[in-house]
Amino acid sequence: MSATSYAPLPSKSLEAGVNVVRPHDFIRSISLSDSALSVMTDLTRVPAVSVRAEATLAEAERLMRVRGVRMLLVLDDAEAIIGLITLTDIKGEKPMQVIQARGGTHGDVLVRDIMVQQAQIDVLCMDEVQRSRVGDVVATLKASGRQHALVVEREDEGRPQVLRGIFSITQIGRQLHTDLEHTEFASTFAEIEALLKVA
Repeated sequence: MSATSYAPLPSKSLEAGVNVVRPHDFIRSISLSDSALSVMTDLTRVPAVSVRAEATLAEAERLMRVRGVRMLLVLDDAEAIIGLITLTDIKGEKPMQVIQARGGTHGDVLVRDIMVQQAQIDVLCMDEVQRSRVGDVVATLKASGRQHALVVEREDEGRPQVLRGIFSITQIGRQLHTDLEHTEFASTFAEIEALLKVA
């Protein structure tokens, strides 16, 4: 077998004023009437960030920080979703409630102790999302009191659902240039639009 030879590529100095190329869907500005798909993290293009139930809260928080997310999917050994955990769960009262109930320290609390269990997770269907607008997603998140929503689809009739996308109120707020996390609940599309006009 003949050996393959490789050669170094030619290089030159970086010019002044070079900008960084951004992905086409990089935090672009949107409006409430745009397609809901414009604010959905599409898991066919962006890998989901996950953690095991046996991880400590410190490990989960570190992963969130490194990956720039506020929610992790919790997967079992078969890669099936058994729950989810958010930064709010980690920083909120749940860890202290676990410690008060069984003793120990914050370092003893694991993801499985405070995660939202699979049976408690509500999901949106991709078919519905494709017909929806950004304002509908904002209203959905506000009505549920949650910061994230999962989107599922069924690739073939009779097959199990697959997780297709994730909505994040933080990400939507960035694209709308407003803080949606700390606004009062607005129940209708018109109220949300009015809210954004004064923000």
